[in-house]
Amino acid sequence: MKTEVIGAFEAKTHFSQLLERAQQGTVFIVTRRGKPVAQLGPSEQRVARPVFGSAKGQVLMRNDFDAPLEDMAEYM
Repeated sequence: MKTEVIGAFEAKTHFSQLLERAQQGTVFIVTRRGKPVAQLGPSEQRVARPVFGSAKGQVLMRNDFDAPLEDMAEYM
């Protein structure tokens, strides 16, 4: 992981660009008057993407799922 030191004013000015670079793995140490005050880096939490077919065998669809409902007979 690449680490860069950046001043607070510059971090505020280019925050959206820093977020993009942090997402790609760069860690930024934010300083105020030369002293480190914060760290900005990639999140450890990743968004899980759905896996196609992962619910196979968990869903049961009956043969009569599209049969007319008795309650709706008067409307047909």
